[in-house]
Amino acid sequence: MKYLNRLSIVILVIAAAIGVFLWQRHTGGPVTKKSLTTVTLALDWTPNTDHTGVYTALAKGWYKEQGIDLKILPYSSTVYVSTLLDSKKADIGIMTTEDVVAEAAAGRPLVEIGSLLQHNPSGLIVRQDSGITSPRGLDGKIYGGFGSPVADAIVKSAIKYDGGQGQFQNVVLNIEAMQALESKKIDFVWGFEGWELMEAKKDGIKTNFFPITSYGVPDAPTLAFSVTPDKLKKDGDLLKRFITATARGYEDAVKNPHADAQLLINDAPKGTFPDTALVFDSQTFVSTQYTNKAGQWGIQDPKAWANYAQFILDTGTVSDSANKPVKSLNFAPLYTNQYVTSAR
Repeated sequence: MKYLNRLSIVILVIAAAIGVFLWQRHTGGPVTKKSLTTVTLALDWTPNTDHTGVYTALAKGWYKEQGIDLKILPYSSTVYVSTLLDSKKADIGIMTTEDVVAEAAAGRPLVEIGSLLQHNPSGLIVRQDSGITSPRGLDGKIYGGFGSPVADAIVKSAIKYDGGQGQFQNVVLNIEAMQALESKKIDFVWGFEGWELMEAKKDGIKTNFFPITSYGVPDAPTLAFSVTPDKLKKDGDLLKRFITATARGYEDAVKNPHADAQLLINDAPKGTFPDTALVFDSQTFVSTQYTNKAGQWGIQDPKAWANYAQFILDTGTVSDSANKPVKSLNFAPLYTNQYVTSAR
């Protein structure tokens, strides 16, 4: 009888353990370190408030709950995110739609699986004391860019939309954009309302800001998590779990911008944010850009995506592998909402 009692206890303990395991799998609860799959993420830039949802999900253990050990790769200005994806040095990368379209045209297609921002909060920035009050006043001025033909063409189109010729001197910056503008080494930059514009304000520099979507550039999600078609085919479940955790992080940042900005500051590499007050100010604005009108994070509107992508092609700066201009593409394979919608 004693033996049977002990046996019953053992059976109950085993049954309870199995029950806990199944419950954790069902609810996304704790998993053992051995069961974690390493996923590498390449950022589009040094850590900033565009990435807060990722750092929030990382800090709160939401990737681990999905069985993911997320590794954020150190940012390098000399290595393209697309190169890291194609060479399998990164599983997922954050890219602009301009770059995704350009890669597809060159025969290296990528797929956007979730947008970071729902709108394009960027624009052309000039010093107020320049006397320039609209983009047409930028003709003949010095533009501080980063050597992207597509970006340069978009700037040109905004100037022409306002009645200018779109003719300006282009210099490739080797210093921070706002530093160059504030020191009057250049006349204007293309920057973000939620960062560069706030940076200038904190530095006491009065500026004029011309949102590019007010000057003929279609509004659309600006940054997205992107993968290779091969990754999409082989690791669909893993990508769904990544998006599930990531969506949770961004949705949390919408509700708790200050607290989550602190998580970003805490977990980004030391020295990333010399001015933490700028991070909090930026987060207050950027958190309003994460979701659409329905409160959904990550969704890519098909019409907005196609309009912006075709606009990019219409600049005439996107070429195929033979260096011939590409005028049209099938946009449908270049993005998907299936992982965002299935994460809800």
